[in-house]
Amino acid sequence: MVPTRFREGRGAVTDASLIERKAQLPSVDRVMATDAARVAAETYGRTAAVASVRASLDEIRPAWLAGASVDVAPERIAAAATLRLEGAEQPSQRRVINLTGTVLHTNLGRALLAEEAIAAVTAAMRSPTALEFNIASGQRGERDDHVRGLLRELTGAEDAVVINNNAAAVLLTLNSLSEGRETIVSRGELIEIGGSFRLPSIMARAGAKLVEVGTTNRTHLSDYAEAAGPDTALMMKVHPSNYRIEGFTKEVSARSLSPLAREKGVPLVDDLGSGVLVDLSNHGLARERTVQEAVADGADLVTFSGDKLLGGPQAGLVVGRADLVKRLAKNHLKRALRLDKLRLAALEATLKLYRDPDRLAGRLPTLALLTRPPEALKAQAARLLPALARAVGADYETAVTDTRSQIGSGALPLETIPSGGFAIRALLGGSSALIALAAAFRALSVPVIGRIAEDRLVLDLRALDDEAVFVAALDEMTRARAAT
Repeated sequence: MVPTRFREGRGAVTDASLIERKAQLPSVDRVMATDAARVAAETYGRTAAVASVRASLDEIRPAWLAGASVDVAPERIAAAATLRLEGAEQPSQRRVINLTGTVLHTNLGRALLAEEAIAAVTAAMRSPTALEFNIASGQRGERDDHVRGLLRELTGAEDAVVINNNAAAVLLTLNSLSEGRETIVSRGELIEIGGSFRLPSIMARAGAKLVEVGTTNRTHLSDYAEAAGPDTALMMKVHPSNYRIEGFTKEVSARSLSPLAREKGVPLVDDLGSGVLVDLSNHGLARERTVQEAVADGADLVTFSGDKLLGGPQAGLVVGRADLVKRLAKNHLKRALRLDKLRLAALEATLKLYRDPDRLAGRLPTLALLTRPPEALKAQAARLLPALARAVGADYETAVTDTRSQIGSGALPLETIPSGGFAIRALLGGSSALIALAAAFRALSVPVIGRIAEDRLVLDLRALDDEAVFVAALDEMTRARAAT
């Protein structure tokens, strides 16, 4: 209905119909008097409930005043306000089901923590801890002491320092040892990883002067030797992380570079990126150089991550010569980059698992997921296929399929692992139907995250850590489809 307008008095525009519709909108007090609003106030607090009621009224007011058919009953508005409050109470970091086929998915939080680490974090949250307090002496302590001994024991290094991620470990190392001086790096190792992290940019922020040697595909020991001079502070090896150069290539290993660094009187820093403490080939995975090997190869400092293949919380770890570690620990940046008590608790508990390598695959979720047999995954897919078919409906074709999983987070970028899962094809609508289905999976109470590839929505089961939660998600989708 288009309101009939007329002028009255001193030219003000009035509208009888508009005035009548305004009067029919319930007041905030009237909505708050409903049973639903009273319950919302008791649950979320009166201030939040009133604000939500006002927001709900503001949302419907324009359409109502324009003449649209809108339910303005106080009970309906109270219900809408309650839904708004419930949505606002949901954590933004919601649990998701990772069926992307990437186990250490950076966007989905990387490593799942072991139960021992979860218990340690819970205990640290509930009470004060001796974070920087030496109980024996009653004096101030050092927070890195909680993991320093473990890192020495596990890596064979003289000392260790921990910060909040490996990018920070590289930044702290460069700033502590090479500020205003030169660091030599092969051109083939000037990496860029996720989030536009570029090694040259980090070096610039650290105040180090980059000296590139060799070419993109071939670097020789003589390149390092010729570049070293009186202003050289460091030589650096960098793990390629998320790429490999193949074909006519040559690189200088850390073991070969170490004697030259000693001859030139400069430290060798070996950035492993992910970093592992066990030989992955013993678990049927592609071999990755371990931290222990990097230390044994002669690196003066080794930097690596805690939340990737190590399977712990986000952390950057630096192990190596005690005198160099001491310089890092005294850098004022260390305070800005340090770990809090929760991540230290999780890291300590995770590192302790490595004291018992024979049982590691059963206790460390990352290794457990990476070593699941593909036959078991396909059997699981076959068992769950009827529930998936009911959930997606007759417009889609579902089948068990072989897949290839990735480790993720820059670890072993060219290596994939045989896996199993589902392939879903749209019988009508093509790619738009698949996009809509993927969106429907993401809209569930516990979102299911897959990947679209080759005109299929692929759900890879390798990283599925709780089958019951996935089954509940499929049941929710089945009910939602039946209700439409």
